Amino acid sequence: MCGIAGSVNFNLDIPRLTKDLWHRGPDEQASWAEDNVQLHHHRLAILDIASGKQPMQYREFTIIFNGEIYNHLDVRKKMGLQCVTHSDTETILHAYAQAGPRCLDEFEGMFAFAIYDQSKKEIFLARDRAGKKPLYYFNDGERLVFASELNALAGQLPLEIDDNAVYQYLYAGYFFQSFMPYQQVKKLTAGSYAVISTRDLSVNVTRWWDIHPFYQQHSKDSFEQALEKTDTLLKAAVKRRIESSDLEVGSFLSGGIDSGLVTAMASEYNNRLKTFTVSFAGGEYDEAPLAKLVADRYGTQHNEIVISFDGLLDDVETILRNYGLPFFDSSAIPSYYVSREARKHLKVILNGDGGDEIFGGYRRYVPFASYDFFKSGGLVKNLSSLVFPLMPISHDKKNKYNFIYRLVDLARKEGLDTYFSSTLDIFEDHESGLKGNRDYSLRSIQQSFDQISQSKLSGMQKMLNLDFDHILEASLLVKMDIATMAHSLEGRSPMLAKEILEYIPTLPDAYKVKGTQTKYLLRTLAGKYLPPELIHQPKRGFEIPLKKWIDGELKDLIASYILAPNAYCRSFLQPGFIENLWNKKLQTGAEKRAKMIWSLFALEVWYRKCYLKK
Repeated sequence: MCGIAGSVNFNLDIPRLTKDLWHRGPDEQASWAEDNVQLHHHRLAILDIASGKQPMQYREFTIIFNGEIYNHLDVRKKMGLQCVTHSDTETILHAYAQAGPRCLDEFEGMFAFAIYDQSKKEIFLARDRAGKKPLYYFNDGERLVFASELNALAGQLPLEIDDNAVYQYLYAGYFFQSFMPYQQVKKLTAGSYAVISTRDLSVNVTRWWDIHPFYQQHSKDSFEQALEKTDTLLKAAVKRRIESSDLEVGSFLSGGIDSGLVTAMASEYNNRLKTFTVSFAGGEYDEAPLAKLVADRYGTQHNEIVISFDGLLDDVETILRNYGLPFFDSSAIPSYYVSREARKHLKVILNGDGGDEIFGGYRRYVPFASYDFFKSGGLVKNLSSLVFPLMPISHDKKNKYNFIYRLVDLARKEGLDTYFSSTLDIFEDHESGLKGNRDYSLRSIQQSFDQISQSKLSGMQKMLNLDFDHILEASLLVKMDIATMAHSLEGRSPMLAKEILEYIPTLPDAYKVKGTQTKYLLRTLAGKYLPPELIHQPKRGFEIPLKKWIDGELKDLIASYILAPNAYCRSFLQPGFIENLWNKKLQTGAEKRAKMIWSLFALEVWYRKCYLKK
């Protein structure tokens, strides 16, 4: 796991780059320059520590690489590669020299890398299937700069804000695909590669992997066969992520089945596995007792970490600044603290990321398993439109009424609004308070939505596909990459293994949601490995007291940002909207109010700390 950066026709400020990327690779830093190209690498040494130094060269090719290729030794055998070191970096380099972009199909792992081909005067950039590892680039036609983090780009160049992209963030809660908050800056989309000419700076992007075709396939495996195959694939994914490291690998262990399964399987390959459970002082839900049942069963070296938010007032601006863009998901805060504590013990940790989006773990999949709410018109929408105005506003996201309230709300919506209402649900029903060109700012999201919603997939398959392409890639994986790498910690996600991504989508909906039971296949598998107390627990994310923070510990700080007369967010809001929101004069639930305020606060912190750098 590392931090990478490079440029064409631009002299990198190496001291500043070192400052901005140090946390991603504190073990070694090195630069390389040839022709009009510069490459820079920050290394977090985990595999082949002695011989895996970068930039690495082979013939006319030079590579800088961030990530891990877990099957790289298998790739060497299959392709007949003659390598000198044990580094997966060298495997990528030789595989690309032999097969070009086709080599990506062979890799199982997480990656973002750049290869300079001196003979063709081209730079090849590539990202992994799910988008675990980030890569951003700036191109104004005269110079090109790329880096692992937006803050690193902003440290090199005087970037200007793209207001339309910011509006996309406010409405959707994330930046989709290549849209970024800066002009002339793009993110290389997950499952894509780009070929850059170092002569004229032309950039040609190709999507080399997409989960959508796998949802169009239909496995004939019985439930028992699917259960056995999933067991085998997940074990193999866990095994690879443990063995592909010269350092100790631990595991996050919550009270849920995803991390429980990963931990159970990991203990088969490491009988001294270190596990980490986190509880939050004063939290409403303590998962430590459930996690301890798993730890006791498998005899792990278990660590229970109690995290207090006593320092939140001092830390929150730093946490949000780390993302280099306005970042909405408030669970970035506990993710930051969890990663900080785990890094005190080791450098590499397993997690259950992706399990919900692949196996169907969210409550919103239950209604979509029975009805495709993306279909326009019909009796359901008409009835919902009549009933919803009569329903009392929901203020508690955890109770059953809130589920019914949101279900009726999304049932009355049309098109893309249906997806927004069923997921993050930020400014829905208050769009009139926002200014901007909605159609223009949301055009990339709309195009993606139309492709999937108008396909022949079932309603639940559409939701799964959309969540994978949108929220997982643009928000959840961004969150964990920044939260872990801020502390030089590498997170590995077995649930996002190549074989799982290409098999589970082909299975019938009934294997994922049965009645009101989410993640049915995985829960059934959990019966083989986990205590029964865990198996039917409802999904819980980090218990974030966002309402309490906004009206309590963080009230004055947030007010100083978003209520300031010159607040940047005011340029996106109708006059008086922010005061009505803050003073609870809008007809909206307490949870929704908190989310709107938080999205504006995150925007303001980014504007001051990342753009103005104050």
